[in-house]
Amino acid sequence: MQSVIQEFHKIYYGANARTWKDTFWRGIPVLKCPLDLWIYQEILYEVRPDFIVESGTKHGGSAYYLASICDLLGHGEVLTIDIEPQPNPPAHARITYLTGSSVDPDIFARATAAIPEGAAVLVVLDSDHSQAHVLHELKVWHPLVSVGSYLIVEDTNISGHPVADHRGPGPWEAIAEWLPEHPWFERDIGREKFFLTFNPGGYLRRVS
Repeated sequence: MQSVIQEFHKIYYGANARTWKDTFWRGIPVLKCPLDLWIYQEILYEVRPDFIVESGTKHGGSAYYLASICDLLGHGEVLTIDIEPQPNPPAHARITYLTGSSVDPDIFARATAAIPEGAAVLVVLDSDHSQAHVLHELKVWHPLVSVGSYLIVEDTNISGHPVADHRGPGPWEAIAEWLPEHPWFERDIGREKFFLTFNPGGYLRRVS
């Protein structure tokens, strides 16, 4: 069955003009697999984070989606970071936009200043997908993740896992290097229950 899943994954990812690049949340592009978006809302319902930190805003569609789920839950705020903000991102009372690199100490300081001590925090990494950058992000942001919450590393499917095998080492390789030294995080494979995910092995739950 795994070979069938991988072949469909390649077809879905390769036909991006009609699939993940043609996916919208309330009219705003969301460059994600809808099956992962469904998993996101399940996680938000279970964890009820006070703050969601997202690196990689792009069009703002995923931040808008997360804020909309927070609306339904009546709880939560989104801090989203991008080095190159797009014009006219979606406005929402629960979204704060931060401009800069996700590994800039200044940006980290601004984000942490907005998050009170003891808050439940969920982190989503979806910016530069090079191994070095993702590894840097993991080192910077993992301390903010509260026990029982998640550090989600997106697009672990690239660099041949199983798509975009022309790319160099990326998020998958960063996790492989980082995770053994951080045993208080574990992969939650249950979040891959729909078979197709852009984040295989990337749903990292903090267990202690």
